[in-house]
Amino acid sequence: MLKTTIIGATGYTGAELALMVHKHPELTLSGLYVSANSADAGTAISSLHGKLAGLVDDEVQPLVDVEAVAKEADVIFLATAHEVSHDLAPILLEHGCQVFDLSGAFRVKKGDFYPTFYGFEHQHEQWLDNAAYGLAEWASEEIKQSQLVAVPGCYPTASQLAIKPLKQAGLIDTNQWPVINATSGASGAGRKATLANSLCEVSLQPYGVFNHRHQPEIATHLGCDVIFTPHLADFKRGILATITMKLADGVSAEQIASAYQSAYQDKPLVRLVEGMPKLQNVQFTPFCDIGWQVQGEHIIVCAVIDNLLKGASSQAMQCLNIHYGYPELTALI
Repeated sequence: MLKTTIIGATGYTGAELALMVHKHPELTLSGLYVSANSADAGTAISSLHGKLAGLVDDEVQPLVDVEAVAKEADVIFLATAHEVSHDLAPILLEHGCQVFDLSGAFRVKKGDFYPTFYGFEHQHEQWLDNAAYGLAEWASEEIKQSQLVAVPGCYPTASQLAIKPLKQAGLIDTNQWPVINATSGASGAGRKATLANSLCEVSLQPYGVFNHRHQPEIATHLGCDVIFTPHLADFKRGILATITMKLADGVSAEQIASAYQSAYQDKPLVRLVEGMPKLQNVQFTPFCDIGWQVQGEHIIVCAVIDNLLKGASSQAMQCLNIHYGYPELTALI
């Protein structure tokens, strides 16, 4: 049994991870931690997330001695802020822990990316270079081999799963940048309440126009520029990404269908649907549903995921299963 610790345990994704660790036959929960000054320290996680009652009732501990925590764990999930993951991950890795980081701290192998989009200078370029980007359906070999897996963001996961099969097959004309319009539920802003994410205040609107940090993450890992406009909506969870792309000359509907089938025929958590997918069909599940429609020289592709699951915690657990050679759906279905 792998001793598994979650740091940042009381957020939405931390709670989802705690439930998955409980379900997993090869994992045992070795610790739940929050920052030393968190008001959640000393509280049973089930009192904060009632769905865990009777399943995971462990008390959440303040993170005081990182090295001591590392010595008591085989696996650590970091559901922490980007700067916190940046500081913690190298210490945990040096003590031999396998780390799955759900922040953006190690997703892009460009040091100058971080001052621009995350507001800090990256101090650990060796780990940045050695981190696997955990887009599970596309990076299984890297995930198997790396001690540090940087789990993609929720918007990048939905967007890349929709675009990559066509990009890899050379079926789109990237001189016309793919245009991604994506909408997230308010839980994507985290558990801490603010006016910006209060359901009483949220109205459907775009944000981060031309400067959202997920745009360069998507573009870097796709290998082409994109226009990315995120939107916040007044529902709790899920992401719907609608992507418009120009097809390369002479591309047929059959080639498009073949590219998606080839990419995902043996990937159980991606479902190709007739017509356009519905968000309600993936909420509270680890699936990504993808559908598309072609007219003339353009294709519109839609991908839907649960932002807290396939966009965060279940993809992190999927990466763990891949890394250790467990059945990919363990603790997910």
